[in-house]
Amino acid sequence: GKKLGYTFNHRNLHNVSLGQGQELVAEQALDVAAKEGHWVILQNIHLVAKWLSSLEKRLEQLSQGSHRDFRVFLSAEPAPCPESHIIPQGILQNSIKITSEAPTGIHANLHKALDNFSQDTLEMCSQEKEFRSILFALCYFHAVVAERRKFGPQGWNRPYPFSTGDLTISVNVLYNYLQASSKVPYDDLRYLVGEIMYGGHITDDWDRRLCRTYLEEFIKPEMLEGELCLAPGFPLPGNMDYNGYHQYIDDALPPESPYLYGLHPNAEIGFLTQRSERLLRTVLELQPRDSSTGQGPGSTQEEMVQTLLEEMLEKLPDEFNMAELLARLEERTPYAVVALQECERMNALTAEMRRSLAELELGLKGELTMTSEMETLQNSLFFGTVPESWVRRSYPSMASLGSWFADLLARSSELEAWTRDFSLPSTLWLGGFFNPQALLTAIMQSTARKNRWPLDRMALQCDVTKKSREDFASAPREGAYVHGLFMEGARWDAQAGTITEARLKELTPAMPVVFIRAIPDDKQDTRGLYPCPLYKTRQRGPTYVWTFNLKTKENPSKWVLAGVALLLQV
Repeated sequence: GKKLGYTFNHRNLHNVSLGQGQELVAEQALDVAAKEGHWVILQNIHLVAKWLSSLEKRLEQLSQGSHRDFRVFLSAEPAPCPESHIIPQGILQNSIKITSEAPTGIHANLHKALDNFSQDTLEMCSQEKEFRSILFALCYFHAVVAERRKFGPQGWNRPYPFSTGDLTISVNVLYNYLQASSKVPYDDLRYLVGEIMYGGHITDDWDRRLCRTYLEEFIKPEMLEGELCLAPGFPLPGNMDYNGYHQYIDDALPPESPYLYGLHPNAEIGFLTQRSERLLRTVLELQPRDSSTGQGPGSTQEEMVQTLLEEMLEKLPDEFNMAELLARLEERTPYAVVALQECERMNALTAEMRRSLAELELGLKGELTMTSEMETLQNSLFFGTVPESWVRRSYPSMASLGSWFADLLARSSELEAWTRDFSLPSTLWLGGFFNPQALLTAIMQSTARKNRWPLDRMALQCDVTKKSREDFASAPREGAYVHGLFMEGARWDAQAGTITEARLKELTPAMPVVFIRAIPDDKQDTRGLYPCPLYKTRQRGPTYVWTFNLKTKENPSKWVLAGVALLLQV
């Protein structure tokens, strides 16, 4: 207060926590403070959305003629989504805004994690060496899982609200266990931390596997023998005091890089590229739409959309004649059923596209009144995004409109070739299916019928060949050859027949043709294999398809930490 030129004490402060009818109290506090030159703190303004417009008007009135020392402080929780932004623009524009953001980078996160403790914490356990080593490992674990989310789906399939509370409770559990036992219960600690404290936030099974793998790498008997590295070039420190640990972080922690998380440098390239694309898309959406930008055709939004619309209507494939296909079908094999289902889905999508495009064409000509749905479609075509009504009938895709439409035409051509005589193609484009799980299930059904095996006791075996699509002339007698798979986080070494380190700047190298066949699940050999999830897109998470076991000479945990997955689209 003295720095502002007046003496400040608690009587100069009015602190109001909003909610439960406290609006009147807040208004009275504002009136008194404006006259006397007091400060008013209004907490949790996000809880009184209806009152905020009145607050905006009141603050505007009090900005004139109030005491020179009058100040108002507002606090609110961050909105979970843009639709929840309820604070009026007038308040935001006239305020000095202060936000509390989480630190970025392992270095800052590790310091912040350690800041939750003190020298007294380090000295409170009877098994001091064990307690300090595991506490530091937990701090590094917390920093890694909190910061890994910046890598998007390759970091975590879904973002999770890990907090310092998870870390402090985990350390309390560690203290209680070490005080009660002379031996370190590594398995119990990993389970409690990975499945309950942090695992309680996790809803995705693959993310749970990742969390569990981190703890298996960080908390194990080797940590007390000086043989454990938390990251390449960063050994777990020995027995130090509190300030010594902070100094060790500054001195020994390597510069920020994906290696500190177990990821490949390509992961950083990927997430920075996606961030740049989002920024450029936002800039594009801010461009004027109605003014002419040139002299020739296509210079305005309407002309550009009209040109694109006519081109798409011309190229859009005809719908499949389902009655004719059924008449041509000799036997409803599992594969034939999949083909028919795919044709039905393709018909539903192309019919909606043809309807909406024809409707918009009439609207642009002035023959129909433009509706909000037609305007949304027009904007999507102009900005190169797939319209929402098409997305609802489509397959998951992160592609722009041009790439998506070319992909649609390729899918339709593949289906047309397959349904000419319904014989299984020499290799199948797995990414070209609306529902790729149906094809993989059909492989098991077909083998089960042929060998009279129970379907619920079968599994798929994935053998990666050394050949490309063009090298196959016919389908196999059992199972299917599939192409169009990509690997993210690593690459496939065709000569060695194993997963290996990715090459720099090769984000999603293509896989050779994969031979997929069904076997009894008791004949599966999981030794030296990495259970690799297969997703439809780089969004991962909800686009999960199947799990393929791929050969590896490295410990599978390396590929878990690297976020290695197979993708059907890139």
